[in-house]
Amino acid sequence: MIYIMNYKASNKSKQYLNLYFQVHQPRRLRRFQFFDIGSGISYFDDSLNENILQRIARDSYIPANELLLKLIRKYPSVRITFSISGIALEQFQEYAPAVLDSFRNLAATGKVEFLGETYYHSLSFLTDKNEFIAQVGQHKQKIEELIGISPSVFRNTELIYSDAIGSMMYDLGFKGIYLDGIEGILKGRSPNKVYTHPDSDLMLFPRNYALSDDIAFRYSDANWNQWPLTPGKFVNWLQQIPAEQNYIGLGMDYETFGEHQKASGGIFKFLEQVISILANLRQFGFINPSEVVKRDSAGDTLSTSKIISWADQARDLSAWLGNDLQRDAFDSLNKLHHDIIDTNNADLIDDYRHLQTSDHFYYMSTKKSDDGNVHQYFSPYSSPYEAFMNYMNVVSDLEWRVKKEIEKQALKFKTQQMESLVTMGINNPSLIGSS
Repeated sequence: MIYIMNYKASNKSKQYLNLYFQVHQPRRLRRFQFFDIGSGISYFDDSLNENILQRIARDSYIPANELLLKLIRKYPSVRITFSISGIALEQFQEYAPAVLDSFRNLAATGKVEFLGETYYHSLSFLTDKNEFIAQVGQHKQKIEELIGISPSVFRNTELIYSDAIGSMMYDLGFKGIYLDGIEGILKGRSPNKVYTHPDSDLMLFPRNYALSDDIAFRYSDANWNQWPLTPGKFVNWLQQIPAEQNYIGLGMDYETFGEHQKASGGIFKFLEQVISILANLRQFGFINPSEVVKRDSAGDTLSTSKIISWADQARDLSAWLGNDLQRDAFDSLNKLHHDIIDTNNADLIDDYRHLQTSDHFYYMSTKKSDDGNVHQYFSPYSSPYEAFMNYMNVVSDLEWRVKKEIEKQALKFKTQQMESLVTMGINNPSLIGSS
């Protein structure tokens, strides 16, 4: 039975919920041994990736999209926001085109918004500004190509944010950006409001992480003191939020529905009933971020020079760069950046960018307790050390390929110079020097 608090519309102004979901699947690496370096084999276990993607498509993406489409048709006020990584879109094209079709069906309703992000779900903002901008542009182009929508609001990888990142996104033309509503930056203020960047009109959309994680992580936790989480209980919590806090951001991995929280546990029914109840309550409305940008004026400023994220209890970069293994792997890849980009070799650049995907570093975390359990849940490796060794073998191979490509291009350039001189009638190689 569902219990909802009594509510009179005249006593409270309408509060708006933004339901947004992150959709991402990495290209996991194959087991790459030291003796594979220089062999020319692919870095990626695409058989594993195909199997995982098709399972999650069947259990999560397709039924969740069908449910949301049904709810949008039944309740025209419903709005949904997605952020889909470029490499997830790639894999949908190759392994699960029905998933792409279902997202297009949602887009066609006009009630669903798609956010910008980095194409490779990477930490490229730490590598090179131009690299970061290139990946953001590549993702925007992919969304336009496959979904037919041009993103105007940005969500960085794993909600990673700082004032500097916000400034970059504003300069790129984005009107808003998502971040986690953590106490360290709010300093006593509410996460249930839209804020503004300190140096621009960029709107900042905080996530209410407590309510979001109640669904994403605690829904099936029988040891949680609020278990079981029912639709009525959750809506009651929303109703207790003061009226002046008029933006409530609920964001989580889309795989929460059917993958992390199984259908047998009632998660789809929970989602359906929560949305249905809210759609029938005059207290609440649904909203997408671009609607907020068009409708609302700038709010109070919110500033953080510190980089934050939505990952782990620390909600910083330690999920990916918190130990020596992670930092060594990250630095070993990124020292190749300029040489790889300068080759202008599309295959090398694409492999390099796939290796920037944050998941690879996430698997190397040595955190313990609850954080460690979550890292291990997602990892295809038996230990962080196996993840590190495998990754470093791949990076060594990439470095070898880059060296060979540079040598090849240098030889080609020298040959072209010689041929040019011969054509000019000067058959004397010594005029162009020796290598």
